[in-house]
Amino acid sequence: MMERIVIVGAGAMGCLFAARLALAGKRVTVVDVDRKRLAAIGLEGIILEDDHGRHHAKVEAQLAAEVAGPVDLLMLFTKGMHSAAAIRSVDHLVATGCPVLTLQNGLGNVECIAEVFPLDRILWGVTDFPADLHDANQVKSHGQGHIFLGDFPKGAGDKAMAIAALLSSAGLDSEADPDVSIAVWEKVAFNAALNALCTVSGLPVGGLDCVAGRRCADAVIDEIAQVANAEGVSVDRARLAAKVDFALANHTSHKPSMLQDRIAGRPTEIESINGAVLNAAGRGAVATPALQILTDLVRLGEKGR
Repeated sequence: MMERIVIVGAGAMGCLFAARLALAGKRVTVVDVDRKRLAAIGLEGIILEDDHGRHHAKVEAQLAAEVAGPVDLLMLFTKGMHSAAAIRSVDHLVATGCPVLTLQNGLGNVECIAEVFPLDRILWGVTDFPADLHDANQVKSHGQGHIFLGDFPKGAGDKAMAIAALLSSAGLDSEADPDVSIAVWEKVAFNAALNALCTVSGLPVGGLDCVAGRRCADAVIDEIAQVANAEGVSVDRARLAAKVDFALANHTSHKPSMLQDRIAGRPTEIESINGAVLNAAGRGAVATPALQILTDLVRLGEKGR
């Protein structure tokens, strides 16, 4: 039975998962470096607003060094550029024997985890649950989502099925997928195209629903599909096209997190998404001119470059 859950990263997704699991009766601890946010969560819990109303979830909040076992599941929900430091901050939890799950965007997160935790305890996957953080401890999530998760790099054994069942019991619809690398790469392709295009243009997702926007997105996704194939991952190009069509038609006013970071003057996840694909393209000698230009345009807007 998984009763004690530790979530590293108290952003929108971390708070959403923490709230849902706590409301399902689990003991949940969120870990972050933001003392103000931790203080608000520790004092008031997490306020979740979803399609069923407004909920108050009692959640523990601690700095990494304060967290002690037992721990039944560790989840990593920081942005990709913080993964290495975040997982090192909880390296003392290796002794608990807990599995570690990442549903983060981009590539390279599992490799950071593998520098600290044994490979046979690492799981990875993707989620498309919507989440927007308001104030220090309030998260909004309207609409449905799904989670695909599995063992790293392949498989979906007992741990994956148990974690999928745990998340589903908390209203986080999940599926253990023995070849979850396909879902990971398909989300990377989607994010690398749409998130970066929105960041460069300043437009919400619906602003890409034009000839120029679709042409740019298609070119980037086509290249990433080739990179994935070179990495031994057979992405479904038709499914990717359908996801783009759905997003352009239904998420018209949505501003991706990369664009939100740009507007707020924060560093973006460009290196752990687009940059990571370019690194893979180099390994496989796959030409990616459209992806390279789009990535460099986002990089030009990063502070300090």
